[in-house]
Amino acid sequence: MSDIPPPSLFRNPWAKRDAWRKHPVFTQRAMFSKMFPGFGVAVVAFTAYVAAETMLFPEKKQHH
Repeated sequence: MSDIPPPSLFRNPWAKRDAWRKHPVFTQRAMFSKMFPGFGVAVVAFTAYVAAETMLFPEKKQHH
């Protein structure tokens, strides 16, 4: 016996024209990462800036 699956009952005549939708460039993750280029670098730089400012220049408590 062969392991060939039976042909589909409902063949999509537009399958070739819809193939671009399944391309990896158009995945949700890729679309989101292209929407905000450099966002990850900006988050890391801002976190390093806040950490350095907090450690190097501690806030002085002032009493009235």
